[in-house]
Amino acid sequence: MGAKKLKITWKRSSIGSPEDQKATIRALGLKKLNDEVVHDNTPVIQGMVFKVRHLIEVTELD
Repeated sequence: MGAKKLKITWKRSSIGSPEDQKATIRALGLKKLNDEVVHDNTPVIQGMVFKVRHLIEVTELD
């Protein structure tokens, strides 16, 4: 059984957010609103998701 995946969708604009949150959005691979990316559910990704949780939507994939 492989590791779980997370589907991350950018839902809210980062305008007015601190620069480190904008950098986190870019580091997740999101380029524009409503972009979706899939990442392995690792502690590093979980930390990034936690930091910008108010800007994104996360779905767990099997």
